[in-house]
Amino acid sequence: MDAVICKWNHTYSQLVQTSYQPAQILTENDFLLPTTGTALDLACGLGANAVFLAQHGLAVTAWDISFVAIDKLTTYAAQQGLNINACQEKIVADSFTECSFDVIVVSRFLDRTLTDAIIGALKPDGLLFYQTFTQEKTSQNSPNNPDYLLGCSELLELFSPLKVVFYRENALIGEQLRGLRNEAQFVGQKRK
Repeated sequence: MDAVICKWNHTYSQLVQTSYQPAQILTENDFLLPTTGTALDLACGLGANAVFLAQHGLAVTAWDISFVAIDKLTTYAAQQGLNINACQEKIVADSFTECSFDVIVVSRFLDRTLTDAIIGALKPDGLLFYQTFTQEKTSQNSPNNPDYLLGCSELLELFSPLKVVFYRENALIGEQLRGLRNEAQFVGQKRK
């Protein structure tokens, strides 16, 4: 079995999900979500974002490399009667189908090679909610590998074909013990 799959299976087998806390980018901007449609929770982990989206009336697809995480999410979604199709998926550009989703959420996952595929998978007027780790950080709690850390304003550059609806990257400005730190947030809309 692939070492990455083993790593994440081990991680998720150790976790007991007692509550589902979606990404802050979703909770603070939930008023932007459509009332119906399709959504993708990319690299969903235990599925907090997928659960949130399904509770808001969307038909959700959730992908993660860990079959342990997918099994846990599938069980929870069935118990709660949520419209979530959770699939174990090693996510590559070919995983995406053009114009498939009204909403795509990416939280604490970064693979720069997927940018064009993510944009392509959005339907016209579709929304991308993205929140992940940055290089400029106030603590070392997040990953340290630069492959998984955003440079300054990088989300704006990666998703420049999208209309910027919301962007935040507080970095090291001001009172560093307050506000969102160590992560950037982006909401973008695909133009027709």
